[in-house]
Amino acid sequence: MLGPNHIGTQRVLALVVAVLALSSASSVAGGAEVSGRARVIDGDSLRVGDTEIRLFGIDAFEGRQTCERGGAPWACGDAAADRLRALVGSREIACEKKDTDSYGRTVAVCRNGGVDVGAEMVRSGLALAYRHYSNDYVDEENEARAAHRGAWAGTFTAPWDERHAGSDARTSQRSGGDAPTPPSICRGTGIKGNINSKGERIYHVPGSRYYDSTVIDESKGERWFCTEVEARGSGWRPPRG
Repeated sequence: MLGPNHIGTQRVLALVVAVLALSSASSVAGGAEVSGRARVIDGDSLRVGDTEIRLFGIDAFEGRQTCERGGAPWACGDAAADRLRALVGSREIACEKKDTDSYGRTVAVCRNGGVDVGAEMVRSGLALAYRHYSNDYVDEENEARAAHRGAWAGTFTAPWDERHAGSDARTSQRSGGDAPTPPSICRGTGIKGNINSKGERIYHVPGSRYYDSTVIDESKGERWFCTEVEARGSGWRPPRG
């Protein structure tokens, strides 16, 4: 028969084992890694399997954004997406999770072999260091600026200001009291980004079942999109069924 001291020792050991197990599980979750072949959505977001990833610490030029270079408009948003595709290639990449953003996307540092693709996006002048969240890529941005790479060869609007300006433009279209309309750049193909009573972000394309009955209220965070890629990249999903 075991004495009380022996039983007490066993309980202490069991507690220690449990605490170590929890600590280990927490460590694994905090450093979660997603790996596989990637599909690029835009200059700073991609999908690996079923996981949508927003690159940590950078902000690339928006999908439809144009910059100025040599006195002429230049599709810097398209160039950013093309550059990310080239950096990702067809190899498996490894993405280390840092956070989850407000759209439910995994925020991560992604590497193709030993190459940090976020760092290379900033170094090429097709993305900026997202100082609001991190200073990790400030050196790469300074290097790109000094070498006049990418957008630094001309003039541009920072991606975060471009998004803000786009939001203001959409709001101003409603100032006359009429029903809100999609941005003029995608008039006739506007996709409605609705937020339902459960807080789910769902987009509806023209001709779909609920498109005509869906009314966009931008004051609630709802918005228009020009493409399904843009909608998915912003955290919206298509209707189920």
